[in-house]
Amino acid sequence: MDAGAGDDHSPEAAISRWKFAVSQQYQHILDKTTPHVLRRWIGCLVVACVYVLRVYLVQGFYIVSYALGIYILNLLIGFLSPQVDPEIHDGPTLPTRGSDEFRPFVRRLPEFKFWYSITKAFCIAFVMTFFSAFDVPVFWPILLFYWVVLFTLTMRRQISHMIKYKYVPFSFGKQVSLIYFFSIQNFCGKCWLLIH
Repeated sequence: MDAGAGDDHSPEAAISRWKFAVSQQYQHILDKTTPHVLRRWIGCLVVACVYVLRVYLVQGFYIVSYALGIYILNLLIGFLSPQVDPEIHDGPTLPTRGSDEFRPFVRRLPEFKFWYSITKAFCIAFVMTFFSAFDVPVFWPILLFYWVVLFTLTMRRQISHMIKYKYVPFSFGKQVSLIYFFSIQNFCGKCWLLIH
C-alpha cells in the first residue's frame, strides 16, 4: 500500500496531473468558443494576417506557406464534401428529386473542426518561421502558380461533384416563404401604427 501512496507524489504523477488539468482547461475554453462562430473566424483571420505579415517581413518561408496552402485546400475539400459520398456509398444518398425525403447536408469535416484545424495550422506555421531550417530558398512565383492551378482543378472537380449529385454545402438559416415574410411585415406595420 505504501508503494501506491508513494506513486502519487512522484514527479511523473505530478506532471501527469498537471497535463491533465491543462488539457481540461484547454478543452473547456474550446467548448466555450463553440457557439461564437463569427468571433472564432475573426480570430482565425487575425492569426492568418499575423502569419502573412511575418512571412512578408522576413521575405522567406515560402515552402512553409505552400505546405500550409495545400493543407488548407485539403481541409476545404473535406468541409465541402458530404460525410457519405454518393459516388461510393450504396445506402441512402442525398435527395435528388423534390419528392425525395429531406436529409440535411452533413459534412465530412464539421465547421468547428475546420476552424480549429486552420487556426492550429496557422499557429504551427507561424512558429516554424522562427527556425531557419524551414526557410528553404525557392522561387515563390512558381509555387504560387502551382497552388493556383491545383486549387482551380480541385474546385472544378468539387463543383462538378456538387452539380452531379445536386447538393449545396451551405445553408443560410431557415428558409422563409415570401408569403410568410410579407404577412410578418404587414403585422409589424400594423403594430407600429397602433403604437404611434
